[in-house]
Amino acid sequence: MGSHRTGSQRLTLATRTKSTSVDGSERYFTDFYHHLLTSSWPFLLFQIVGALAFANLLFALGYFFGGGVENARPGHFDDLFFFSVETMATIGYGKLSPVGLFANVLMSIEALFGMISLALMTGLIFSKFSRPTARVRFSRIAVVTPRDGVPSLMFRMANVRANQIVEAHIHVVLARQEVTAEGEDIRRFHDLTLARYRNAIFAYSWTAIHPIQPGSPFYGADLEALTASRAEVIVSLTGTDETFAQTIYARHSYDAADIVWGARFVDILTRTPTGEVVFDYSHFDEVELVAPAASTVASA
Repeated sequence: MGSHRTGSQRLTLATRTKSTSVDGSERYFTDFYHHLLTSSWPFLLFQIVGALAFANLLFALGYFFGGGVENARPGHFDDLFFFSVETMATIGYGKLSPVGLFANVLMSIEALFGMISLALMTGLIFSKFSRPTARVRFSRIAVVTPRDGVPSLMFRMANVRANQIVEAHIHVVLARQEVTAEGEDIRRFHDLTLARYRNAIFAYSWTAIHPIQPGSPFYGADLEALTASRAEVIVSLTGTDETFAQTIYARHSYDAADIVWGARFVDILTRTPTGEVVFDYSHFDEVELVAPAASTVASA
């Protein structure tokens, strides 16, 4: 999704807290497959290489203390290590071979371990390659500006992949701290009504518009109040990738400091002299002032 901040980076209040009772190591091992699948490619390859090196080291120690590897040079642990690599990968060059019951049993266990590991790694890498992901770009900021005479909160999105997202839906909520009648300080979520929440074919750009009318949590709000309540606009987008025919999603969030009042987005749609329509994404995050930068939406 580029270098912009996504919800997975910023939604600390909406999705998880620092006071969680499950420590990092427990999350790692109880959701190991998910951790590997969502790791970056360099980190995934680092973990695979590290795991294989550690496993070969353990088997090499077994051969070292159990003996029985023919043609291994005495005192050369590296011979045993690379014999373990050959066994696990079912290479078998023929120079080194196990001798004795213990070495042959250990070799059989390692060969089975190698076949299982190869199958698991193949499935993991295939799953990571085939997992569809959305490349949706969100504007770095949101704006509050009149639309058809009504103050509206707006942000825009772009599908930067050369395909279409079918039946795209967006859901937008405002999360903020509020005090209940009993004096309890809670995090409350308010759904924001959009002028259009569904896009049959999301191919290029899409501007989401929330009219700020009576009943809207933004009605009568100002920048100071939003900042004090730690307000955050949370956006989630789902749709079907036309290439994979599978559901994809993307998310983003804007806090009070990311909202520009009295401004509108610069138009990114241009036409060439031949009449061809061109989307200029170099101006995707640019805004222009349309009114004095008021930070309050009138409540009357």
